Amino acid sequence: MDNGLKQIWQGGETAHGGWLSLTDDFAASVMGDVGFDYLVIDMQHGLADYTQAVRLIQAVAASASVPLVRVPGNDPAIIGRILDAGALGIIVPMVNSAEEAAAAVAACRYSPAGARSWGPTRAARIHGDYQTHTANDTVLCIPMIETAQAVAAIDEILAVPGIDAVYVGPADLSLTYGLPPAGDNAGPFGEAMDAILSACGRHDVVPGIHANPELAQKRRNQGFRMVTVCSDDQALARGAAAMWRAGAPLAGR
Repeated sequence: MDNGLKQIWQGGETAHGGWLSLTDDFAASVMGDVGFDYLVIDMQHGLADYTQAVRLIQAVAASASVPLVRVPGNDPAIIGRILDAGALGIIVPMVNSAEEAAAAVAACRYSPAGARSWGPTRAARIHGDYQTHTANDTVLCIPMIETAQAVAAIDEILAVPGIDAVYVGPADLSLTYGLPPAGDNAGPFGEAMDAILSACGRHDVVPGIHANPELAQKRRNQGFRMVTVCSDDQALARGAAAMWRAGAPLAGR
């Protein structure tokens, strides 16, 4: 049982990924063919429900991209179901304390490392040697750091055993500092980023972040090792707009 993301990080490299906000499994397959190291199915702000997420996991797992899912919340029931469906990692939104981080880890791990219930209906069929210890070693638990409260507690959060990476949500993080919801900001936002990166270094946790093509190089230079550079809906919009402008010289009249 392997997880390509762990292998990338163990090699000291940076992983680049895409984001799936739509529900179409063919579109997910197209994204999988691009060559992203990982693809994240978004059940929090994206359009997929559980049944649709299962189909998207199937589509991504057929590619070389590692299937991850951002769940709607820190709920062990949905985390367990998504892992049973074959996701190799869970991104948990709005984790603001060590207690919430510990709950996320427990939902991702079988006893004695956690409290996940046994029943990997699809995961055991597609991931080979699916035992409790191999799953615990392979599945990624990735809390989101996206509030000023979480930044203030970052060392306590990252001290929780079983956290593989954290994922910064820059828009929500900006909001909690009284800034516009954007991918980048100055002032306290920049200070928060520095604090997160420093803490990840102290605790040997991979820092990840939601970005875009324009911000990707900056994030790599800062030290982020999990950088999301593209989403399916944005790729569709940008690509269609570019093709429209190229094919219709009077576009925008």
